[in-house]
Amino acid sequence: MAQRISIGFQASPPLALRVGDEELRRLHDALGGEGWHEVTAEDGSVRLNLAHVLWVRTENEEHRVGFGLTT
Repeated sequence: MAQRISIGFQASPPLALRVGDEELRRLHDALGGEGWHEVTAEDGSVRLNLAHVLWVRTENEEHRVGFGLTT
């Protein structure tokens, strides 16, 4: 199942991607390391310099039916 993630960097805007569970696990395992890491997303791949990654946010995607939320 693909998940939406955002990756924050030191000197540029965040990068939004859709990645599979295994790819997200690989990214989490690589964080804190050095060098380059390739992330394969739904629409292509991205090579990240791990020294510049500040944070990774995983968005919860709730499946909703309808046009609005009830309170």
